[in-house]
Amino acid sequence: MLQTPRWKLILVLGSVLLAALFSVPNILPENMQEKLAGYGLRPMTLGLDLQGGSNVLLEVDKDDMTKQLQTQLTSDIRPVLREANIGYREVQRVGTGASVKIAKPEDVDNARTKLNTLLQPVQSGIFSTGVSNNLYTLTERDGVFTFAINQAGLDAKIGNAIKQSLGIFEKRINGLGTTEPVIQQQGNDRIVIQYPGLSDTKRLLQLLSGTGKLYFRLLCEEQPRDPLERPPQDCAAYPTKEDVDRALATKRNQNPEAVLTDADIAALPKMWVQTGSRATVDGENITDAQPNFDQNNRPVVSFRFNNAGSLRFGRLTAENVQKPFAIVLDGVVQSAPVINEPILGGQGQISGSFSVAETAQLAIILRSGALPARFQVVEERTVGPSLGSDSVRAGFIACVVGVIGVMIFMLLPYGFFGVIADIAVIANLLLLIGLMSFIGFTLTLPGIAGILLSLGMAVDSNVLIYERIRDEWRSGRTALSSIEVGFKSALGTVLDSNLTSLIAAVVLFGVGSGPIRGFAVTHAIGILTTMFTAFTLTQVMVALWVRWKRPKEINL
Repeated sequence: MLQTPRWKLILVLGSVLLAALFSVPNILPENMQEKLAGYGLRPMTLGLDLQGGSNVLLEVDKDDMTKQLQTQLTSDIRPVLREANIGYREVQRVGTGASVKIAKPEDVDNARTKLNTLLQPVQSGIFSTGVSNNLYTLTERDGVFTFAINQAGLDAKIGNAIKQSLGIFEKRINGLGTTEPVIQQQGNDRIVIQYPGLSDTKRLLQLLSGTGKLYFRLLCEEQPRDPLERPPQDCAAYPTKEDVDRALATKRNQNPEAVLTDADIAALPKMWVQTGSRATVDGENITDAQPNFDQNNRPVVSFRFNNAGSLRFGRLTAENVQKPFAIVLDGVVQSAPVINEPILGGQGQISGSFSVAETAQLAIILRSGALPARFQVVEERTVGPSLGSDSVRAGFIACVVGVIGVMIFMLLPYGFFGVIADIAVIANLLLLIGLMSFIGFTLTLPGIAGILLSLGMAVDSNVLIYERIRDEWRSGRTALSSIEVGFKSALGTVLDSNLTSLIAAVVLFGVGSGPIRGFAVTHAIGILTTMFTAFTLTQVMVALWVRWKRPKEINL
């Protein structure tokens, strides 16, 4: 053990020096950090509680989801009954669902069978393989079938929508170039998003608010003369982007914080578009979208379909040359161009009254995919950078005081061996910070707590080793034998204690969220660096001292 090969010495010292190199950017000013970033040397990213930023709490809009489900349900009832040649008198909305009157009594049983296919079973649980609940309940009385929302089914659908939305929000935010945003589920119907370094929550909300549901739809042959006129069957009414922008500008002239309400949008002129599947191509077939400029140097969004979307879009445009079609995004007609010729290449452009910033934002939304539900803002707040800097300062002071306290504690009872332990503590801190900087870890206040705990635990291994060396020396062994046996005998105990702590950290990371995970990660990394310094760095330093001094006794 005391015969340290040269390669091991080089490896250990090289690891510590490399860790010190990766740690350096954390104490340099920003202009120096930017220069070193080109060489792959970056500081740890500070979390929301340390550098400030935006915090947004979103909640699934249950009323909007119910309304959308009800609209889809009423559209689905008619083709199901028509395909089975079942006569009906009317389909109307009732409560949260819909009802339909079957014309002939002899068709009631057949209608029940067909309508049961619209109950929409929803899986819930881990990996969506748990309990299945129908989204609707179906009752019949005197030939009238009534659908109603089943609360258990709705809760399951909301839970699935939340899980799907987490990944979509992550793609949208990462599209801005930020690192390590916090995007977590809160309860069954909420998502909390923390964006460190961004003080303008409006920019974040603009990116998150759109559901990203894009449709290419043919216009209805009949168009409204009155904004409140009800669209005919198989048609839907949407306002245009120009009218929405104009109405919003008018309101913001009076109040810069104003937003359009549902009543404001309902009063706008409408454009009727077809809703049938033969007249529609969904934006879910888009594989890529990028901000661009058209031949007139106007901002547009260029998009590309996958194979299925290319074929469908090509067929739609080939069969409807010289007819107008609408590009509908989140319930607003962005533009309504005329199909001059078939578009067969699977590529196209979305034009409208866009700014350059709007096309960049729209491209991110389309690339990330459509949200399965609409979200409403429950809370939005900004954490100021002054509060973050105070937290960083307090954390730095705590680390310094903790390190000094640990070093003094080791010096008093162990003397020279305490000096070796103190060097190992400093090296442990460098390894911990260097490793977290290299992997791009986001440091939070709980993470600082994890670092402090790791520093305190770092000397535990040295205490176990030194006490075992002391016991061996007192039992009559020589100095060299006591040191060698002490290191070997303490190995099992040190491994057991650190592995137990590591398992606890892994469990905390697996079941915890947010701050708990930040603590768990720093604590786990600290355990690994502690084991490295205890059985490599400390061992190497003691071995070099033994070869140099050849001690005859041990002062412990």
